Amino acid sequence: MSNKQQLLDYTVRLGDDALIIGHRLSEWCRNAPFLEEDLAVGNVALDFIGRARMLYTYAATLKGDGATEDDFAYLRDCRDFRNFLILELPRGDYAFSMMRQYLVDAFNVEFLAQLCQSKDKQLAAIAAKAIKESVYHLRRSKDWVLRLGDGTEESHQRTQKALDDLWGFTHELFEMDELETALASAGIAVDRSQLKDAWKANVSALLTEATLNVPEDDWTVTGGREGMHTEHLGHLLSELQFMQRAYPGLEW
Repeated sequence: MSNKQQLLDYTVRLGDDALIIGHRLSEWCRNAPFLEEDLAVGNVALDFIGRARMLYTYAATLKGDGATEDDFAYLRDCRDFRNFLILELPRGDYAFSMMRQYLVDAFNVEFLAQLCQSKDKQLAAIAAKAIKESVYHLRRSKDWVLRLGDGTEESHQRTQKALDDLWGFTHELFEMDELETALASAGIAVDRSQLKDAWKANVSALLTEATLNVPEDDWTVTGGREGMHTEHLGHLLSELQFMQRAYPGLEW
């Protein structure tokens, strides 16, 4: 695989991550607990969609065959997506969504700080913009985990269940494959395996403050980076891609 193809594949992976979590968050529009939060979570979703657009646009430039950002978002099937599995899980209740968001935001802040140092100037520039958003995202999701974990008996139970259900999916955030290892060695990609200790320490401290029990590392689910997904991604894509599939070539 050429260096350019490796960079293209890596950029698409990052775009997939942003697109899928952005779509999941968008499902809370008009469904959030109250109006202010409805607006706030919608804006966070837009941040991720905007991030996906920047990454897909860069990927289209690298591909160089007339491809556009829409081709990556709308014209690929499940097995072509390379997002982390935790991002495609159904939105669940608000405790589930906010717990997932916190775990992912805590990862993103560490990841983007490193990606800002990438030798690829375009990736570094995208990361420099995105990390400002992710710092804000993390502040919001931390507040929600504290609020729900150390809230009522019901909110505590829902938040602990969400954490228990999500924990095994977090290991994938730190697993490296051959492509990313090669790009990390070249100073382009981030060695995500090096982020785990800091992530776990920060997350564990916040969970303890929220009166939540940190789960044991006794199960794990991976496969997203290889295109092996849960059944949920297909349902998500059937909604996300419907208009383009029904009316090929449609432009707004």
